[in-house]
This record gives sequence, C-alpha cells and structure tokens, in this order.
Amino acid sequence: MIAEDEVKAARELKIGDIIQVRKGTIRYKYKVLAFPKARMGAKLLVDYMQDLTDPEELERLRIILEAQKDNQWFGLGRPTKKNRRDLDKFTE
Repeated sequence: MIAEDEVKAARELKIGDIIQVRKGTIRYKYKVLAFPKARMGAKLLVDYMQDLTDPEELERLRIILEAQKDNQWFGLGRPTKKNRRDLDKFTE
C-alpha cells in the first residue's frame, strides 16, 4: 500500500505495507514487519512494526507538547466547597 492512498479501516494489510496515521496534526508512518499470532497489549506491538515517522513531524509534536505544558495547571483539580464559597464572595 502506498502511504498517500486513503483506504477504509477494514483493508487487509500485508507484510511490508507502509501505513500513515494522522493523529491531530501529526502524521505517523509505520512499516508492517509481521503479524502477531494472537491478541496482545499495545506495548508489545512495537516488535511487529517499524516507525518511519519523519523527524520533522516528531519535532513539531515536541514543540506542540512544550507549548501546552505552559498552559496546564497540574495538581489544582476541582475547587473545594470552601474555595467555591470564597470565589462566590469575591465575585459578588
């Protein structure tokens, strides 16, 4: 399969096929090396494929993740009842 062809998800793959997966704005490229005999966890799947993703795509992903990291408030979670009351008093 050529990476530029768009096909349905039900298409059968063969060993050696190169597939392209778009996740958000990043395009990942993989080559099929073999097929597992039975179902397995996703972490074990790397033995059956080769990552051919362009370094430019991975760099773009790193930049996007770095930009998002600055906007996240880790550990704050939902406000408590007391926080909510204080906020209501402040806005009145």
